[in-house]
Amino acid sequence: MPRPLEQQTVVITGATSGIGLTTAIALGRRGAQVVLAARSAEGLEHAVEQVEQAGGRAVGVPTDVADAAQVQALADRAVEAFGRIDTWVNGAGVSAYGRLEEIPVEEIRRVIDVDLMGQVHGIKAALPHLRSHGGGTLIAISSGLGARAVPLQGPYCASKAGVIALMDSLRMELEHDDAGVAVTTILPSSINTPLFEHAGSHLGVLPAPVPPIYQPQAVAEAILHAAEHPVRDIVVGGAGKALIVQHRLAPRATDRLLQVAGQAFARQRSSRPEAATTGNLFEPGIAGLTTGSHGRLAFGVSRYSRLLEHHPNRRRALVGASAVALVGWLRR
Repeated sequence: MPRPLEQQTVVITGATSGIGLTTAIALGRRGAQVVLAARSAEGLEHAVEQVEQAGGRAVGVPTDVADAAQVQALADRAVEAFGRIDTWVNGAGVSAYGRLEEIPVEEIRRVIDVDLMGQVHGIKAALPHLRSHGGGTLIAISSGLGARAVPLQGPYCASKAGVIALMDSLRMELEHDDAGVAVTTILPSSINTPLFEHAGSHLGVLPAPVPPIYQPQAVAEAILHAAEHPVRDIVVGGAGKALIVQHRLAPRATDRLLQVAGQAFARQRSSRPEAATTGNLFEPGIAGLTTGSHGRLAFGVSRYSRLLEHHPNRRRALVGASAVALVGWLRR
């Protein structure tokens, strides 16, 4: 079993805003040793202060996860600072909104380099250290949109789908080796982070999350749970789980449902005009913000995730009971 969080060294990429920063502060409250990675050196200084004020120990390492050498240096610095790595959280992510034919190739490539190859670089940097210390946990932040794509976010959806496949493959390899390394994929629903203000966009307006929306704390809670209690995957938000299940049962019908009255297109557009922008794809965005501008509509926690996703046996029991009930109904 993993160590208690107060005894762990945790590395987090994408740690100066949104889910990453929220998670880092939560780890600080638990007394963990936290290694923060992001592109903004100034943002990292502020994040380190927040973690230490919360009660943890922290160091910041400027890192672009698209650069394998920088990610390797991050892992080495973590071990130099705290002696070991117990949990590695691949949380850095960017997005580019627009129709696929309108998004420039270099922007698509950048999304893939950060959101998918950044995960690869993190895995390769972390695994030797996790193995050498007898195990640990690898946590990847994917998305519900990796399991069910939507229009206007093709590069992001493709990258997040790749993360799910990457982690599934890695999990089987490590289990075969009996490596003692747990692998968890987190699939958030719509989360009120600064991503929508930071994203590259070719929509003509600022992007917006599709309701229902959850606060970043709901994802941080799932990450902390996975760091102490190995679990295969966690969907954050009942709405995301419903969409994933619906897609598995009837993918074509889900395509049509998402397009009813153009909802999948209209609901991803805010009413705030914005010229075409690359956002934070190639340069760091504004650091230090844990939430975006959609808090009025956001749930602070996901009761569904707390009840079922954090406890897979409960989830399996519920599915089994539902199947038995359905069979009984069909027989009647």
